[in-house]
Amino acid sequence: MLVERKDPVKNILEEYQTLIVDGALATELEGYGCDLNDPLWSARVLIENPELIYKVHKEYFLAGADCAITASYQATIDGFKQRGIQEEEGIKLIKKTVELAKQARDDFWDEHKSDGRPKPIVAASVGPYGAYLADGSEYVGNYGVDEETLRAFHEPRIKALIEAGADVLAFETIPSLQEAKVLSSLLEKFQSAYAWLSFSLKNEKEISDGSALKGCAEAFKKHPQIAAVGVNCAATNLVTEAIRTLHHYSGKPVIVYPNSGETYDAETKTWHGSSTGKGFHEEAKDWYEAGARLIGGCCRTSPQHIKELAHTFRT
Repeated sequence: MLVERKDPVKNILEEYQTLIVDGALATELEGYGCDLNDPLWSARVLIENPELIYKVHKEYFLAGADCAITASYQATIDGFKQRGIQEEEGIKLIKKTVELAKQARDDFWDEHKSDGRPKPIVAASVGPYGAYLADGSEYVGNYGVDEETLRAFHEPRIKALIEAGADVLAFETIPSLQEAKVLSSLLEKFQSAYAWLSFSLKNEKEISDGSALKGCAEAFKKHPQIAAVGVNCAATNLVTEAIRTLHHYSGKPVIVYPNSGETYDAETKTWHGSSTGKGFHEEAKDWYEAGARLIGGCCRTSPQHIKELAHTFRT
């Protein structure tokens, strides 16, 4: 018997003007000395030093985040198998990403429960097929694989994350409409689950594979389990116009969590340039005015960025 469960995003937005998402996990882990130059990315730390993941989650809650995104972006059955980790153990590791975030959330709430903010939720990251390839394909999206390949790749992780008790799934950095549709159809197999759907961008009007953002917004307008649509891992100068399009055509709450303003080189796996000069929290005001209601940070953002967002939208 299916248990009917209310949309956790809607629960928060009914009482608060914004839902504040956390910032970069990998950037903070690197700050603690973790080497993430690995196909598993932050999932490597899940194996070697999981207590650091717990620590970073808790830092973001302390900074004001209403939502932690788990370390499962590149934690996949296929990826673990390439490291000699078999499926049963891989599923345990995927579930562990949720358990770490939930423990950090519960410990934080026990110590700092406040009527001035909602009890935080845990969003289980479901990165794109391109993230598993570890070659920058999540910024292109033309994988050249069929829908069945994508379904077989994504379904075991989605099942494990739901079983581990994630409040919502984060289908994030999704570069292709094809993959977004596969993910939304898989979601329908788990009828008590909700997810947000967040695209990577080619420009203000198109997602990475060239599909029109307007069409992507309209495609999921009536999907009852899609709690929000938006963009992440994008340059800050692209997102305001993208938010306007999503807000106008999706009929869903809009989520945005862009990068700090630096530019990523997928070939060298390095960042260049500097953060935006306007101030992340100042730009966030523009995103809110454009229609965003879930706001956070992606690559190269930090608890300080989230603290500034919390100060902007909660005081």
